[in-house]
Amino acid sequence: MMKIAVGIMSGTSMDGIDVVITEIEGTNLKTKLNVLAYDTIDYNEKLLLRIKKGFSISESNSELLCSLNFELGYAYADAVKQVCIKNKILLEDIDFIASHGQTIYHIGKDDSSNILSSLQLGEGAVIANLCNTTVVSNFRTADIAVGGQGAPLVPYADYVLFKDDKVNRVMNNIGGISNVTVLPKNGSINDVIAFDTGPGNMMIDYACKKMLNLNYDDLGNISRTGKLIPEMLQELLTHRFFKLIPPKSTGREDFGDAYTLSMIEKYNNKDFKDILCTLTHFTADSIANAYKKYIIPKFAVDEIVVSGGGVYNIFLMELLQVNLPDIKIRKLEDLGYNSSIKEALAFVILGNETLNMNYSNVSSATGAKKSVILGQVNYVLNK
Repeated sequence: MMKIAVGIMSGTSMDGIDVVITEIEGTNLKTKLNVLAYDTIDYNEKLLLRIKKGFSISESNSELLCSLNFELGYAYADAVKQVCIKNKILLEDIDFIASHGQTIYHIGKDDSSNILSSLQLGEGAVIANLCNTTVVSNFRTADIAVGGQGAPLVPYADYVLFKDDKVNRVMNNIGGISNVTVLPKNGSINDVIAFDTGPGNMMIDYACKKMLNLNYDDLGNISRTGKLIPEMLQELLTHRFFKLIPPKSTGREDFGDAYTLSMIEKYNNKDFKDILCTLTHFTADSIANAYKKYIIPKFAVDEIVVSGGGVYNIFLMELLQVNLPDIKIRKLEDLGYNSSIKEALAFVILGNETLNMNYSNVSSATGAKKSVILGQVNYVLNK
């Protein structure tokens, strides 16, 4: 039966709340989608500042995180209502909402002080009550409970939407963080390989804000005019994350504001254009290195399909092609989907599997010991 569903995604880039409204029916490879509407709703400045404070080890506290969980729930519900009103979709026609939540902290492996864990805020009960519909949220925890990293989760949706029996395809989402999903032709879900490659737009965006008071480097035009700082690039490429082997995941804990600021301050005798240029090279090189080290030796990659905000950084895309000259690089739009909403759409698919009592984690991507049903469900009465 066809349902109307909403996907909500707020990623590490913090550039707004992505909302997609779509018709969906079927499950797994029989899933059919028809996108009805989508938009990105800006955070109000006060909430954005509180979220950024929540990221900070030195500034965050339990009181702030407690409140943020509900503040984000209200913000997500309001975003859904705005998109519905704008597109003349009745809220009462929405069958379910799937919300990723805002990642506040992600610990990808046990260490001497902490255990593998992840925290996403945006209370599902609040969204369910305000939108008067079923809400699936908190997707990562079930995977972590069986030994996975809880990330990446998008590979299941990539498999459902973009598996092709004729080509070895890699889906590469470049948001705040860059992650890849390898879809071998004629492969099953157990053949999928997926992992985070490192930073996407995160460090570039922060440097733009810090040095130029700009939210991002439009088309990569500023970076393009700069010169590479070789010693800075080499230092960046020695980051401990690149010594890990897949399955692996990362986030602001590794490549966020604090790390980026430390590099800006260390090389503050260099021109800001050169710093941006080097950070863009770093993103491109770290992505390409992941292909060369973990993917190309196992698969003859026919094409890379890029999505996320990084696809709009033309300079970054050019550098990626230079690094991988023998592979065709395409945009998600070539497959008929909008790059900006791919992850929100992915969570509609994950939420649909949850409500149908199907697993949707990919053990080869997360390292989980078994397949599990993802997400926690909030129902409402009298729907």
